[in-house]
Amino acid sequence: MPEGRKVRIRIRTVNCTYVGDFLVPPMRNRVSDAINEEVRLFISLTDVVIDDKERSDFVAINKNLIESVAQV
Repeated sequence: MPEGRKVRIRIRTVNCTYVGDFLVPPMRNRVSDAINEEVRLFISLTDVVIDDKERSDFVAINKNLIESVAQV
């Protein structure tokens, strides 16, 4: 099991909305700290619901497509 804490977030992109679990690494305190790391090009979510319809075990979202992020 990876260290850190899981946080449920909603990511809105130009095409749709994703709600999933995001792993915040132990050296980061906030979701925004982890998402804004320069080396991170994609945001990985697990146990994802896409547009309140479709389910997926894993989704990687390109940061350049993100319009908003909210903790749920």
